[in-house]
Amino acid sequence: MSERAKHHLSIVPNVSSVPSAGPEASAAGEPHFDVWAGAPEFAVLAIDHVQLAMPAGCEDAARRFYVDLLRFEEVPKPRALAARGGCWFERGGGVRLHLGVEDEFIPARKAHPALVVAGLDKLVALLEAADVAVRWSDEIPGVRRCHVDDPFGNRVELMDGGA
Repeated sequence: MSERAKHHLSIVPNVSSVPSAGPEASAAGEPHFDVWAGAPEFAVLAIDHVQLAMPAGCEDAARRFYVDLLRFEEVPKPRALAARGGCWFERGGGVRLHLGVEDEFIPARKAHPALVVAGLDKLVALLEAADVAVRWSDEIPGVRRCHVDDPFGNRVELMDGGA
């Protein structure tokens, strides 16, 4: 049994070593976790932040994109985390993006934050003037949106929030 499974066995109620016959059964005979049995009610209230990865030493490029173009404000990282590199950014209304340094950096081309933008056309014009490629998408009916890449190749979705 994996260490992860052992950890889950210690914290999740109603765990059996025999998979059930239902669709959630493990074909490999791994333990079946019935995480909802006896669990207290709870609610996920919000997303505190989204973290993207970046290469080491590229904080200035992150600032040019997220502060100068997307108009986020940089906020200081806690001292214990600051030594790791990266940047934290915020916009009013609780929108927070953290960029953390990854030694073997690979850009997130599929996973991405989706930012709702008031004045999307104005932002797109600013991005295009800065030579940022904008890719429009009409795949979701009734949703006006586009994608851009940050300086490191991470995909960022921009959704029209009106005026």
